[in-house]
Amino acid sequence: IRGGTVVNADGEARADVLVRGGKVVAVGPGAGGEGFSGREVDASGMYVMPGGIDPHTHLEMPFMGQVACDDFRSGQEAALAGGTTMHIDFALPDAHDLASGYRTYRQKAAKSVMDYGFHMAVTQWNEKTAADMKELVDAGVNSFKFFLAYKGALMVTDEEFLAGLERCKEIGAVPMVHAENGDAVVWGQKKVFEAGITGPEGHALSRPAVLEGEATARAIRLAQLVNSPLYVVHVMSKDALGEIVKAKQEGARVIGEPVASGLYWDESKMWDPDFKVAAQYVMSPPIRGPGHADALKEALASGVLDIVATDHAVFNSTQKALGRHDFRIIPNGVNGIEERLHITWETMVNSGMMKPQDFVRATSTQAAKVFNVFPQKGAIVEGADADILLDPISPQIARQRQ
Repeated sequence: IRGGTVVNADGEARADVLVRGGKVVAVGPGAGGEGFSGREVDASGMYVMPGGIDPHTHLEMPFMGQVACDDFRSGQEAALAGGTTMHIDFALPDAHDLASGYRTYRQKAAKSVMDYGFHMAVTQWNEKTAADMKELVDAGVNSFKFFLAYKGALMVTDEEFLAGLERCKEIGAVPMVHAENGDAVVWGQKKVFEAGITGPEGHALSRPAVLEGEATARAIRLAQLVNSPLYVVHVMSKDALGEIVKAKQEGARVIGEPVASGLYWDESKMWDPDFKVAAQYVMSPPIRGPGHADALKEALASGVLDIVATDHAVFNSTQKALGRHDFRIIPNGVNGIEERLHITWETMVNSGMMKPQDFVRATSTQAAKVFNVFPQKGAIVEGADADILLDPISPQIARQRQ
């Protein structure tokens, strides 16, 4: 790959990249030497960047009586089309059985066309759960997710969450949390529905940002009690962001993950009079109102928030229509695995809020570091996997660099 500008999280430089057998074997001026006889790609006028890593996807996920309609082939093909070359999917237990759930998801992933990994959700606590977690770590899973929402389905109690945090610490795994107050969400849903609000806007009204902020604060404090790091998935609000900022200022090891939809959209879409349109934007925590996205973008630009993901969980219009008369049963989920890099570049780099190396950090390198695949992934360096993205340097970015 000749003549491009190689961008890593720690800087950029004009360099050639020599690839052999799916690996980067040299990076620098004239890599490959004189008389190179292999295939050459002219990258003049292009950025040469590590492929994206999306650490938050839900392919072929059974949820709310439906199954997400992107499987491991269609979802991964979409990811590759958008420049993402690795993703980490959330495997769900089979009837709370982690080991069985992991085997089920390995079977689902047999049709994969790109690199992937798994997080494992923990939805109940007992001695088998603890044993299964160690077994899964030995198999290569190094992160576990705990839901403080979805009461009666995925939600764990504070006692179970504490036990899970302690177990993650013992086995060297990263605990992750979906932070909403599940009990308060159920209360809010009942109040909103009984008030006669049945459409998608009820989803936003019943899960206000204060519930995300409360659960984020609680999760962080419980992690501090155990002396464990914590990864907060899909940070959607100023409320949750404020708790993460405070914790980081106090020295807590907290990783904050915004998602592409939360950076780009606002909640007004859920008030669209066309149910089919409005339901497309129903996810949890909800996409928020004005001001929240701007705060998230500023935090991402400054490095307070760490990694851009998607929470890709696609349900089609027929599936979403099951909740036409009751927002509480609209399957929660939006797309993004293909669009993430484009949205992040548009909102963060083209706007001047981030440099290209910051973009690489937020969309690839930091995820690789957190989930223990760096520098095999997330960097264009000797020995790394040749997951490489070529992107033309736009005139707007060229002016900014000047």
